Amino acid sequence: MAVAVDIARKAVWMLPVCLVVAYGFWGMDGVWSTLYGLAIVVVNFLLAGWMLAVTGRIGAAAMGAAALFGFLLRLGLIMVAVLAVRNASWVSLVPLGLTIIVTHLALLFWELRKVSATLAFPGLKPAPTPNPHLPTRATDETSPTSSSTAP
Repeated sequence: MAVAVDIARKAVWMLPVCLVVAYGFWGMDGVWSTLYGLAIVVVNFLLAGWMLAVTGRIGAAAMGAAALFGFLLRLGLIMVAVLAVRNASWVSLVPLGLTIIVTHLALLFWELRKVSATLAFPGLKPAPTPNPHLPTRATDETSPTSSSTAP
C-alpha cells in the first residue's frame, strides 16, 4: 500500500505537466479528459495496493489470487470507466487514452527507483541511516590531530 500511496503522490507532480500538454493540443476537452484519465490511473494503483495489502494478511495464495484476478478486475473497471463517458460532450478519447497509458507507464518507471526488491524491506526502500561507528565531519574537526599548533 505504501508503494501505491507513493505513486499517487507522484501523480500530483505530473498533473500540471499533463494539463498543460492536454490544453495545448486539445483545449479544455483535453484538460477534462486528462483529469479523468489521471483519476482513473490513481484509483487503479490505490485499488491494487489495497487489494494486495488486505489479501497479504490472509496468506500468500490469497495475495496471488488478488494480484491475478485483481488485475483483470481493474482492467474491466478501466474499460467501464471509459465506456461510461465515451459519448460525453467533454471527452476527447485521444487524450483520455494517452493519459491512461502514458501515466501508467511513467509512474511505474518513476517508482522503480524507490521500490525495494528484497524480502527484508518489502515495499519502498528504507531511508539511508548513517553508521554511528564511523566518524563524521563534526568529530573530525574537533579531533586533536586536525588542530594546528601555534608557536
